[in-house]
Amino acid sequence: MSRNVRISVDAMGGDHGPTVVIPGAAMLRERYPDSSFVFFGDRAQIEPVLSRHAELKAVSEVAHTDVAVAMDAKPSQALRQGRRTSSMWLALEAVRDGRCDFAVSAGNTGALMAMSKFCLKMMPGIERPAIAAIWPTLRGESIVLDVGATIGATPAQLVDFAVMGGAMARALFGLERPTVGLLNVGVEEVKGLEYVRVAGKILREGDFPLDYHGFVEGDDIGKGTVDVVVTEGFSGNIALKTAEGTARQVSTYLRAALKRSLLSRLGFLLASGALKTVSEKMNPNRANGGVFLGLDGIVIKSHGGADAEGVAAAISVGRDMAINELQAKIAAGIELARAMDGSVADDMAGAAVAT
Repeated sequence: MSRNVRISVDAMGGDHGPTVVIPGAAMLRERYPDSSFVFFGDRAQIEPVLSRHAELKAVSEVAHTDVAVAMDAKPSQALRQGRRTSSMWLALEAVRDGRCDFAVSAGNTGALMAMSKFCLKMMPGIERPAIAAIWPTLRGESIVLDVGATIGATPAQLVDFAVMGGAMARALFGLERPTVGLLNVGVEEVKGLEYVRVAGKILREGDFPLDYHGFVEGDDIGKGTVDVVVTEGFSGNIALKTAEGTARQVSTYLRAALKRSLLSRLGFLLASGALKTVSEKMNPNRANGGVFLGLDGIVIKSHGGADAEGVAAAISVGRDMAINELQAKIAAGIELARAMDGSVADDMAGAAVAT
């Protein structure tokens, strides 16, 4: 399915602003000529970079503002100082008003989430948002959520996360019934905290547009045991940062080992092709683009330090979500969840107040 997609971009977000965001958009435009852009930010910084990309410039609009949210700003501070006037807010507003299909920002995560909730509001029936990350695995890619939007969750909220993650898997991977697992300290049904066990019971007994696998453990994430791994934001964020740190640690060890002797350097030359393949698979830029699920509009968070390739990857994720109607899939899944049979609905009602 292909259609024209109009993309709202916070050009001032991230560590490098327009100098990386614009080239990333140009890369995306080369891959998908049916894309057009609105860049929000300081015209004096955006236009000199945009002028180097003639094809992108021809399908782009620049909306000027000289207000940008600082990367270290507190969410409450960003709302007070940047609401209505910042590049981040204006990029979200374009989605809210239907002028763009989705928004992308590499800016302050907390500020982006706060502004998104305030500007776009939540989808009907969803209490809390989740950030979904695309995770490289031995089988390909999986979706992990929540990786840091909110700390803690009730069983009902974990069920919502499962439904939203399943919808994203259908939109991104083209799966009719993605497999979903709850992250836990063991795979046995008697293990784990009460709210996780209750969520497992609801998913097991309910009629959802997904295949509930059961509990999964930390090592199952990298194995790709399921298409979607569900957890709350505290443990999800720790898992994400641990994986990223481990990838950098292994890369550092490998580089040091390959420089240790003449023989190891020769080995590096012989294995350079294989090492390049491994490096590409572990490159966080390839899986860049966290999706804010549960909002009444599509918002993509790019890593603040992403390069142009990473920005292009993040925009590509948003494009897939828009074209494959992520919001409609989530709404349909939540409607099914709320229309479950009596016994499971009772569990949901109790779960809403469980801690």
